[in-house]
Amino acid sequence: MEPTKKARSSAPYIPVPSVGVSNTRRWVVMWLLFIASIINYLDRTTISFALPLISHELYLGPEAKGVLLSAFFWSYTLMQIPIGIMADRVNLLWVYAGAFALWSVAQGLTGLAGTLMVLILLRVLLGFGESIYLPGGTKIVSVLFGRAERGLPSGFFDSGTRFGLVLGGICIPWMLVRYGWRDAFVFIGILGLIWLVPWFAAFPSKLAKRAGKPAQRAIPQARPRFRLAHFDRNLLGVCLGFFCFDYFWYLMLTWLPDYLYEARHLSIIKAGLFSAMPYAVFGVCQPLGGWIADRLISRGWDETRTRKTMITIGFTFGLLMIPAAITQSASVAVGLIVGAGLVGLSTANQLVILQTCAPHDEVGVWTGFLNFAGNIGGVAAPLITGFLIAWTGSFVAGFVLGPLLLVSGLLAYWFIVGRLGSPQDSPAALSTELS
Repeated sequence: MEPTKKARSSAPYIPVPSVGVSNTRRWVVMWLLFIASIINYLDRTTISFALPLISHELYLGPEAKGVLLSAFFWSYTLMQIPIGIMADRVNLLWVYAGAFALWSVAQGLTGLAGTLMVLILLRVLLGFGESIYLPGGTKIVSVLFGRAERGLPSGFFDSGTRFGLVLGGICIPWMLVRYGWRDAFVFIGILGLIWLVPWFAAFPSKLAKRAGKPAQRAIPQARPRFRLAHFDRNLLGVCLGFFCFDYFWYLMLTWLPDYLYEARHLSIIKAGLFSAMPYAVFGVCQPLGGWIADRLISRGWDETRTRKTMITIGFTFGLLMIPAAITQSASVAVGLIVGAGLVGLSTANQLVILQTCAPHDEVGVWTGFLNFAGNIGGVAAPLITGFLIAWTGSFVAGFVLGPLLLVSGLLAYWFIVGRLGSPQDSPAALSTELS
């Protein structure tokens, strides 16, 4: 990959918010999305920490616990495409706020649940609400930022999910011990609602009125309306690549603490601490990978090769999980797993590739397809890994399959996803997006 005097993309780099939205205002929105992502994962994972207490009080067996843990993903996965359509067509201020309020209320009411069925229903509601986070956040970035500068904000707002895991691992167990699981759910749910106050104060009114509406076309020919059954090569490529990425991520998320406890014989406290370390590295690398690509592109590097190369570098670090599973040393294994957290360098660039390939008025629904495909990997990873552990009596096979599948996702990005560009990335289309 060599720098060129001119970025050879299909469209010039023009900051989208050049009309009426200040740089300070758009970064305030990014900080709010970052905090929302932290709250998202705090609410999502509280059930995992509280499960021993809940199962003891409500007499839940292994099968019931499995159903309860999976209930969130039933609605979360199925809502990705519908919520993506809403992000494209409906007022972004209200659709994000409404979904956020729904998931916060569902979280708080969980503390009042008295039966397994009520818990399951509230987890399903939580999934409905939280489904907005990636399609909505990605849509907002695509409207507030120009193509050459989307890497940093894309990685930044999404990195909050990883920091939510780290914060949850520290705070939630303490709250459970100090106040009990019911009060912990109620407190976290109510606390989350406070986020709505700065959201309504800071969200640009111009974006609230116009972001859901397609920009006026500079080209007289009308582009055909998006159809869910319409085949698009770039959409297929990013979905396949993200499926492989999310399989690896959910492998780390679901099995890493148990692996450190069972296979490396660490205490529960140490297993939790060392599990948080790769999550923290992952979170730091998300905006970093986007920022590096943004800087290279601004200096004239080819956009397509720069974004795809950053994804390649990030995915390659995932291979460190293989020697981590094989080594006899627990300390070496932990070090390699922390290194595997550098996969986060790829995340922002995956989101930017989607934003760049998608038409501006379809970024939300494309992100819905992306996250739908990713969550299929998220459902598959813990199940397949558990089967391999039961079959082989070891974590090795599962921890080898995940990185190999991750790297195979590079084929989709290099050979299915084409050159980056949207048919609407013209100066006229971008200048009218917020007018």
